[in-house]
Amino acid sequence: MFESLSDKLQAVFDRLARQGKLSENDVNTALREVRLALLEADVNFKVVKDFVERVKVRAIGAEVMNSLTPAQQVVKIVNEELIELLGKPAPLNLSGQPPMVIMLVGLQGAGKTTMAAKLALHLRKSGQRPLLVAADIYRPAAIQQLEVLGKQIDVPVYSEGTQVPASTIAKNATRLAREKAYNIVILDTAGRLQIDETMMQELEQVRMITRPNEVLLVVDAMTGQEAVSVAEGFNARVAITGLIMTKIDGDARGGAALSVRQVTGVPIKFLGIGEKLADLEPFQPDRLAGRILGMGDVLTLIERAQESITEEDALAMEKKLQGGDFDFEDFLGQLRQIKKLGPLTDIMNMIPGMSKMTKGLDPRMAEGGLKRTEAIINSMTRKERQFPDVLNASRRRRIASGSGTTVQDVNALVKQFREMQKMMKQMGIMGGAKKGKGQRRGFMDMFGGMG
Repeated sequence: MFESLSDKLQAVFDRLARQGKLSENDVNTALREVRLALLEADVNFKVVKDFVERVKVRAIGAEVMNSLTPAQQVVKIVNEELIELLGKPAPLNLSGQPPMVIMLVGLQGAGKTTMAAKLALHLRKSGQRPLLVAADIYRPAAIQQLEVLGKQIDVPVYSEGTQVPASTIAKNATRLAREKAYNIVILDTAGRLQIDETMMQELEQVRMITRPNEVLLVVDAMTGQEAVSVAEGFNARVAITGLIMTKIDGDARGGAALSVRQVTGVPIKFLGIGEKLADLEPFQPDRLAGRILGMGDVLTLIERAQESITEEDALAMEKKLQGGDFDFEDFLGQLRQIKKLGPLTDIMNMIPGMSKMTKGLDPRMAEGGLKRTEAIINSMTRKERQFPDVLNASRRRRIASGSGTTVQDVNALVKQFREMQKMMKQMGIMGGAKKGKGQRRGFMDMFGGMG
């Protein structure tokens, strides 16, 4: 989402780095480009003005001008001010007597129903017992959609159809949650194509009856600056306590995410980063700032790995590495684990320094490369996977035919695998003396090799 903004900011910082000692003129020129980059990214002009002014005051001060690495100091200042702009992390308010009520509001098409299921899954993983409530009585498909999603994530859904008022449904659902010991109630309320009086009155009634711990506005990041006015409209009537930005993985320019918190004063609590129900991240401003500035986001990558890769799998791979025994079965297993972490280009952008390498890389081609590799390995027999030395010319022709690839593709993969196999044996030796360091290095090298 922030690709264009990130590229422009990195270009500005690269030019500063080549200049060495910076003058006030250099800083002013760079900040002019930063201002244009932010405006082109659809950031609110008042937000841009204040942001650039704060950076300028610090950038022409002694901490930059007298620094041995002035360009790095400017990047550091921009990063700190960007984090300040995005606000502090704002966890959900789940204090008080259960059941705690989370009310989702927003315009139609913002992704409220899917977000309700994503939030329920996120809370269930953290040990909570959520209950989903279908309170959108104007769109029967929304009730059916929520019930389908509830079954997928094993979370119950309470509904009373379309003839009962939303406030009554919310009241009855809260009572049921108390009786059945569900400690969190997630209300999926109705949306409209635009803010209207009827919609707001209904939301006010639901809020008054349920007294929610959180009123979260689901905002489509693709709407740009319109997201700011939508947030202001909802905040004036139902006092929203937090924002959830959806479609962060889209090709929007990103200005809404940088503007909406500053303009409304309401914190961003979650980011919807994909279409899968597990694609929900608690908002971490320092990590998002790192991605925008091309610094990577290793912590999020580690957290995704911990969720996707079990401890048993990690221990099994550790034994393989220590024994220097790595075959195509292991290669395929590692490939599938990496695919669980998300799109390949997104993962690579989380690794510091890799964003420049992925510039211009078509995500579909990258994913296609992984699928081609998986197809080739799947076309091998079990014996061929475990003992690659048996892969003679006739076997390679058969594998190419079975996987819809060429013999050259198969040869290239086998050559790459041989190099990885040598590296894994070296890692096994390293593991004996410097086990932890060897494993961390090995994971990054193997990832780079697969890429």
